[in-house]
Amino acid sequence: MANKYTNVHRDPKGLGDARPTATQIIKDEGLEGKLSDQVILITGASGGIGVETARALFLTGATLYLTARDLAKAKSALDDLVESDRVHLLELDLSSLESVRQCAATFLSKSATLNILINNAGVGAPPEGRTKDGFETQIGINHFAHFLLFYLLEPALRAGAQASAQGTSSLKRQSRVITISSLAHRYSEFKFDNFNFENGAYNAEMAYGSSKTANLWTSNEIDRRYGSQGIHAWAVQPGFTQTDLYRHMGEEGLNGLLSDPYMASIFKTTAQGAATTVWAAVAAELEGKGGGYAEDCQLAGPWDPNSHPVGPGTAPWAFDTDKAARLWDLSVKVLDL
Repeated sequence: MANKYTNVHRDPKGLGDARPTATQIIKDEGLEGKLSDQVILITGASGGIGVETARALFLTGATLYLTARDLAKAKSALDDLVESDRVHLLELDLSSLESVRQCAATFLSKSATLNILINNAGVGAPPEGRTKDGFETQIGINHFAHFLLFYLLEPALRAGAQASAQGTSSLKRQSRVITISSLAHRYSEFKFDNFNFENGAYNAEMAYGSSKTANLWTSNEIDRRYGSQGIHAWAVQPGFTQTDLYRHMGEEGLNGLLSDPYMASIFKTTAQGAATTVWAAVAAELEGKGGGYAEDCQLAGPWDPNSHPVGPGTAPWAFDTDKAARLWDLSVKVLDL
């Protein structure tokens, strides 16, 4: 869906070009100091896109709850932001479902409402491993942990939408859940028959793709199930961004990607990489809507197989409602909810 950011993304020039930053999105939306009655929770706020997302949304005047596995690292990365009484750090290790439960309980002890939940944290293509609960690392962290977090915070999101509707602010907004997906969802559908990639089936990229499809399907299903209750959801593809998500491929691997002129042209700074997350979280044009996939600060259409392999667009299975519902039911069962 074309908008004012469409043209600038058609001819990218690489790091720091004219494509918007997360802070620019806030300014373009005229939201500086305008969301002081809102509560926002962001996972993975100890580096990369999470930090830039927090810095931009802080400008709105909202109260921020920022999670990290390593709170000392988060404090260092967030710098002066943590000095504000509107910023609260919460410990969260997404490789542990018990940690997810504890984090949710801590949040709910501090706030009865939540307006924006940003499932930002994630891991990409690591060596084969398992979470503390026995899940393959990527599906465990990227999908199951964030699914549980949403499930536990859903009442607060519903309450947030109700409070906003009844409040005195002129900006009456429904709640939003933003989940970081990836173009890698095109690598693989969710593997219902072996989602933990057991018995020698592990392939890092396939497992990552499977987890990112799970993020996209879950986002769509949240909107179908809770949209009528004032909770809307969007899946976000940040883009090829200067973060440590690519650390497992090493410097040589990253340089190899950047040797492709197209890849070099679409490379984003962290501030640019956080822009689509922030756009999905606050854009007025998305109010009361959900269930889509955003990239480059706009809603994406289907991927053209004749385009570049990492060009924009969604996989044919991106909006499969039957499989999304099946994944939801499986997740509820697996997590014993």
